[in-house]
Amino acid sequence: MNDQELRNQLVNMLIVRQAHMDFEDAVANFPQEQINTKPANCEYTFWHLLEHLRICQKDILDYIISDHYTELAFPTGLWPDRAALTDKAGWQETIEQFYADRQQLVSLINDPNTDLFAPLPNSGEHRHNILREINIIASHNAYHTGELASLRGVMGLWP
Repeated sequence: MNDQELRNQLVNMLIVRQAHMDFEDAVANFPQEQINTKPANCEYTFWHLLEHLRICQKDILDYIISDHYTELAFPTGLWPDRAALTDKAGWQETIEQFYADRQQLVSLINDPNTDLFAPLPNSGEHRHNILREINIIASHNAYHTGELASLRGVMGLWP
């Protein structure tokens, strides 16, 4: 596989509907009166789940680009407070920030000067690289996007 093909595949993992629903479809026409609803037997709301996706993606972006990355506490730093609520503007802000951070990842991948295999400065002895981190965030996003879609179905929230 050549370098450009690898970059194309990584971008596709983040933004193209392939073997799973994409983020855009999962959040489309979401009923605003349900954004703070906790589905049965679930400890978090729909917005909490969306915010978790945003936080984790941003955390990995920071891990890749920051010279002074500080790891978020697990799991508390990766989820909003369980009592936190949002409104329509907050819901939309979470979505827009998710898109902006994802676009930064895409731009980084598409930059021919980005070495996808070089150890990240913050990875220490683990020697993590961008290729690894993109795989992690793509699978994490797909997992929770599917969860969001399934919970919408269980609650009858599809148009």
